[in-house]
Amino acid sequence: MPVELKTPQEVERMRAAGRLVAQILDEVTRLIEPGISTGELNRVAAKLVEDAGAEAAFLNYPHPHGGPVFPGVLCTSLNEEVVHGIPSTSVILKEGDILSVDCGVKLNGFYGDSARTIGIGKLPERTQQLLDVTRQSLHLAIEKCTVGGRLNELGKAVQDHVEAAGFAVVREFVGHGIGRNLHEEPQVPNFCDGNPKKGLKFRAGMVIAIEPMVNVGSPETSTLSDHWTVVTRDRSLSAHFEHTVAITDDGPLIMTQAA
Repeated sequence: MPVELKTPQEVERMRAAGRLVAQILDEVTRLIEPGISTGELNRVAAKLVEDAGAEAAFLNYPHPHGGPVFPGVLCTSLNEEVVHGIPSTSVILKEGDILSVDCGVKLNGFYGDSARTIGIGKLPERTQQLLDVTRQSLHLAIEKCTVGGRLNELGKAVQDHVEAAGFAVVREFVGHGIGRNLHEEPQVPNFCDGNPKKGLKFRAGMVIAIEPMVNVGSPETSTLSDHWTVVTRDRSLSAHFEHTVAITDDGPLIMTQAA
């Protein structure tokens, strides 16, 4: 499948979806504290999506291998959970936890998708470093989103920054194009095994979701019996940050930021 280029008008429509995602994540982040459940966070997000007249992108999302549909508006991935954690009223946050919250919406025919990892209370130094390095790697990747730049350069920027800090990039899950569909071409790896000067070249109108997933230990993952929740195979901590970004003639445009 070719990479679909968006018109400037379509990019503007996508910005509305992206801003809504940012607003939902900001509201959810404000609520995160010891004692709240991920199910309650999901309930709040569902109400915000409904009030905005949008659709929740993840709710009832088909399983890629024929398993059950995804049951949440948010993905809430706790500690060693990498992505696709299922919200539940029985999952109660406590001091020292880290929670990755991923939100996607469809508004006016276009999708927005973003994630962030939040620490609950004071974190050990190495855990805080995990969050900082993962967030930094996302922004280093965004800097590579210029017309004429290469997708491989983006992956290399993430991998180099993460591995220099002694962490590991997840390879089994990657970012993606986004637009009228939640997942479009191209795939957006957070690593580069080839020549960074080769491969897909960025053009104005490309829109991608960049989402480094970074583990304290091994990069390998496993999926739990619920068919969705992805965990680190060695059960080390994992962090996840994501933005939807448009490549424009004026440079990268982060869509998933509040106005």
